[in-house]
Order: sequence, then C-alpha cells, then structure tokens
Amino acid sequence: MGTRAGIVVTGTEVLTGRIADRNGPWLADRLLELGIELAHITICGDRPDDIAAALRFQADAGVDVILTTGGLGPTADDMTVATVAEFSGRELVLDIELEHRIAAILRRLMERYPGADFEAVMAANRKQALVPAGATVLEPVGTAPGIVVAGTPTIVVLPGPPRELQEMWPAALATHTVQQAIAQRSRYRQETLRMFGVPESELADSLRHAETEVAGFDQLEITTCLRRGELEIVTRYEPDGERSYRKLVEFLQAEHTRALYSTDGATVDEQVAALLAGRRVATAESCTAGLVSARLTDRPGSSAYVAGGAAVYSNEAKTAVLGVDAGLIIEHGAVSEQVAEAMAEGALRRFEADIAVAITGIAGPDGGTDEKPVGTVCFSVKTADGAGRTETLLLPGNRADIRERSSTVAMHLLRTVLLGS
Repeated sequence: MGTRAGIVVTGTEVLTGRIADRNGPWLADRLLELGIELAHITICGDRPDDIAAALRFQADAGVDVILTTGGLGPTADDMTVATVAEFSGRELVLDIELEHRIAAILRRLMERYPGADFEAVMAANRKQALVPAGATVLEPVGTAPGIVVAGTPTIVVLPGPPRELQEMWPAALATHTVQQAIAQRSRYRQETLRMFGVPESELADSLRHAETEVAGFDQLEITTCLRRGELEIVTRYEPDGERSYRKLVEFLQAEHTRALYSTDGATVDEQVAALLAGRRVATAESCTAGLVSARLTDRPGSSAYVAGGAAVYSNEAKTAVLGVDAGLIIEHGAVSEQVAEAMAEGALRRFEADIAVAITGIAGPDGGTDEKPVGTVCFSVKTADGAGRTETLLLPGNRADIRERSSTVAMHLLRTVLLGS
C-alpha cells in the first residue's frame, strides 16, 4: 500500500528567493530513507490563506503525512501553528508547562544582554506556547517548539532554521502519532549511476531501448539530471526490483562503456581523491577562479594529497608564479595547449607535486575571437615522470557554466591520467 507525504515550506523570504530552501530537500532525503513516497513540495508565503491552501492541496492529493517548515517564531507573520489548528478543526490553547520551558530558554539567552526587558520579550514569545488542543509538543531546539497533530492527514509542524529542524526531526519521527501514520511505508532502495561525455538525448534513447530489453523495467523509477556537466541517473525501486536494476546497469555498461564511470554513486571528486593516495597534486587555473582546487580540497584529509594551487589570470602572473615563458605566450596566445602544458609543468615545479592539472580558457562574456571563441578552454594534466594528457574543448553556456564545466572536465582528465599511470 505504501505511505505518501507532502512538504509545505512556509516563508515569504523563501518564496521570493531571498533565502534558498534547504529544508525541503533535506526532508525529502529523510523520507526516501524511510521508504515514504514524497508526493509534493509546495512553497508559500507567510499568509494564513496561502498556508491553508497549501495544506488543502496536500490533503486533497491523498497524502498520509504533511510536514510543514517555518512560521513558528514570535512575530506577527509567524502563522503556521494557528493555521494548522484551524485547518485541523482544533482550538488553539495555551500550554502552561510549555510556556514555562520557553521562559527558561529565554532567560538563558538573555543573560548575554544585560538590561534587556525580559517581560517584553516573553510577551512576544508567549504565542509560541499556543498549540492545537490535543497535539503532541516537540521540545524546542531554539525557542520554537514543534507540533504533531493527529488526523487524516497527520501534520508535523517543524521550525524553519535548518539546524533546529534537523535536530528536532528524530523526536518527531519517534512520536506514536507519526509512527502510526507511516506504518504502511515501503522499503525503497536507491542507486546512482554517473556518466560523463555523453549527451542527455543519447541517454534518453538508451533508456527507451532498455524499456524493451530489460525485464521488469516498469518496476524502476528512473530520474536523470544534468549536474556539473555530468549525467546523474538515480533509480529507486522496491527490493523485488533488484534483478531488474542489475540488468539495467549491465545494459547501460554495454551501451556506454566509456561514459559510465561510476556504478556505486561515487563522484569523480571522490574517485580522484582515492586515486591520489600516496601522491601530491597541484593546480594552475586561469578562467576557473580556483574551482578545481576547491573541489580537490573539499573533503577531510585533502592536505595529505593537495600540494598547492595557483589561480593566475594575467600573462605576467603566469610567468612570475609558474615560470611560463613569455615568448611562448606571445607565440601561441595565453589560451593554447602549449601554455596549458607550461602551466602544468610550472605547477609541478612550484609545488613539488607528483601530478598537476592546468586550465586556461575564455569564459567570457567577452574576449573571444573567430579562431578562439568564448568557451574555448585548454586543459593539461602532467605527471612528474613526463606522462600526461592535453586537449582543447569548446564548452557551451555563460561564464558560470563554462567555469563549472571546465572544472568537471579537469577532474575527469585527472582521473584518466591517474588510472593510466
């Protein structure tokens, strides 16, 4: 039968884009782990009518549980609890014990502000102790308690700050009301494949063929996403779909032998980090604003394998920092395979590394020519023993797209050289 859930993210600041929603995706992952199907995520402003409409939409969709985030503060625009109470047909009542607990929290917080008027602050925060009659109260992580309201659907009211929400989530999940509401959940599995160097249209064609070739294909819920210039294929299935999923992987491996580089979900960044064990890598970047260096160092223990990096834009900087010959730049241009190779060699020397990756390109929006248009990027990976690989690509997109795609290409070239050395 399964369990379905909906998420209602409240907050005008989220609706207008001033703050990015982090709670919806985080809760979506937790629901997936539990085997609960997420039907909808809706975002609405801090207006009671809009919150009620979002709740009504989710309820009409037949979900078993609605999770709301935000709108639990002491200010006038924090209306989620009152709206949930009205939607559930419950009276809003003052929980005296909860009021005392909130007061104790506020006293501790206000020790930092000598002379502040505690009674005035408490008067504003008293509304946080108003809860729907019969609801289960979740202990505050900040000053705002969460609420669980039994019904069809059950509604779980969570705070907006991600840290508070995430810390409160286990307590919400452990309540008897929530456990009853999700009792029919299924146990889904989720696997991720990653491809590089194949267009999305080609993958779509392969999946159409797989539909006729792979027995039980209809048991698989497949989502594809273009991310950082790669294709991410996420497949969700119930345990009895395991055999069909393995057949799909075999089919895609045969169709895209070179492009399918990860069958266990590991990213290229993770694979490169593992391959660098016992080595030292250096970077030399022009046009990517240090993105490759950032990707290499974005994990614990990176200091063990990252020797250093240089982000050099001007010709003078390439010469002064990396020792690139000025005559080479004049002869071939700053964006050239010859200069990319010299930058990699310079990074090897400068940082005493075992392997180096260099990028020089035109990310735009200006600076291109007929011979070298915007999006022209040259890459070079060199090892201390003279091995390596150099190539030039014309990448699509705006400045940010070209930079990000360039960093992904560089990581894959680095992986290729490491695998072959």
